Amino acid sequence: MTIDTKGAAAALDLVSASPDETRAIAARFASVAEAGDVVCLWGELGAGKTVVAKGFGAGLGVRDTISSPSFVLMGEYAGRLPLFHIDLYRLETAAEAFDGGLVDERQAAGVVVIEWPDRLGDDVPVERVDVRIEGGADDPRQLHLEAHGVSHRRYIDAALGGTARGGGT
Repeated sequence: MTIDTKGAAAALDLVSASPDETRAIAARFASVAEAGDVVCLWGELGAGKTVVAKGFGAGLGVRDTISSPSFVLMGEYAGRLPLFHIDLYRLETAAEAFDGGLVDERQAAGVVVIEWPDRLGDDVPVERVDVRIEGGADDPRQLHLEAHGVSHRRYIDAALGGTARGGGT
């Protein structure tokens, strides 16, 4: 585990030995989610982005089954906060996401989890939490969490096991 809190972003590197452990880590940091938060999931096909989304949903108290929204592009789930799970894999540009209504004002009342955020290009929100996932098949996953914006540092604390809300470390 490596922690870096220098500069504008705070970062944390974790190793997850299993999908269950990955879900548990995501559930911990969902415990500090606030309305308007954006979580971007980065990784190759099969890296575990949807596993993180499922854990995040569990941490928000979502009872419905969260599945990859690749074909419907967005799943909306009720929990402590609404969860908007967006998968941009099939899109090529940010314009397609905005023109298709995948990003709109109702999401300010909940948390947006975005798979394949690179499709947004320069329109990726500045204030966000990035979860970069490396590894595949049965290998342990390397999780690199990076909080962009002081208020999002609370996610780093939560991933470490704390549940402090608000301004971060």
